[in-house]
Amino acid sequence: MESTANTKPILAHTSDAPIGIFDSGFGGLTVARDIAKKLPNESLIYLGDSARGPYGPRPLSEVDGFVQQIGSWLVSRGVKMIVIACNTATAAGLSHAQQTLPVPVIGVVEPGARAAAHATKNRRVGVIATKATVESDAYTKAIRHIDAGITVFSTATPRFVDIAEQGIKMAEGPIEEFTSLASKVYIRPAFQEIAQDYLDPLRRCEIDTLVLGCTHFPLLKALIGGVIGRDVTLISSAHETAIDVAEILARRGELASPDAVAHYEFNTTGTDIEGFERFGGRAFGHAIGQVNHVDLP
Repeated sequence: MESTANTKPILAHTSDAPIGIFDSGFGGLTVARDIAKKLPNESLIYLGDSARGPYGPRPLSEVDGFVQQIGSWLVSRGVKMIVIACNTATAAGLSHAQQTLPVPVIGVVEPGARAAAHATKNRRVGVIATKATVESDAYTKAIRHIDAGITVFSTATPRFVDIAEQGIKMAEGPIEEFTSLASKVYIRPAFQEIAQDYLDPLRRCEIDTLVLGCTHFPLLKALIGGVIGRDVTLISSAHETAIDVAEILARRGELASPDAVAHYEFNTTGTDIEGFERFGGRAFGHAIGQVNHVDLP
């Protein structure tokens, strides 16, 4: 396993060791952003597997292999915890990773499912996600494990990932840059029509809560919320995942010391380093600086 990034392991088994986070691209930086906000003293190592993403169309068994590979790479970097910041990868490989890796591993499905189960009043919850996540039934099982009386309506919305990435690219004019660097996307009229096609059936199901079951989707919160309606609560697992990270590290006595200075390292398996820096900065909320290229066999 070779890398052009600095792969010298960071000291492990200390409270100031970094948290490892990974996704199939830059979408998981929405999760990293919320962890950084919740835990400003924690260092982060992020890997976006852009060379093999998106994971959504791939078989779950193949994605499980990616989870094992990337998890092992992060462990070699001395992380004290791993966050699978990808819903498809969580559905495919969380349980396996928890059994094989020597550090705590958490995903984004359970925190989002828990928040949805607690938020719904009429016990009718919608889930939008990639095809693989929907077919895994991960959210349905997790939500109904908390409250078996909840009815879950799941819809695969694969084009939302493309909309998020295209919207970021089209929002690169000087006015948009001045307005906001953070997670704002340009919405074309065609995007609105696609959103209505995806979400109108869920509206007819009378859901009162909608889980954004892909880490790209918080970038489209305004679009999705505008179509689904103000009476539907949107659940982004990123915030809930950050809370779980804080609670687990606190219980283990592994929170970074209060005077620790956080260091962020960003890596991608893709070749478009400049694009990852640019688009990743929007997902993370501010410029992410240098991005390293990592080669995984």
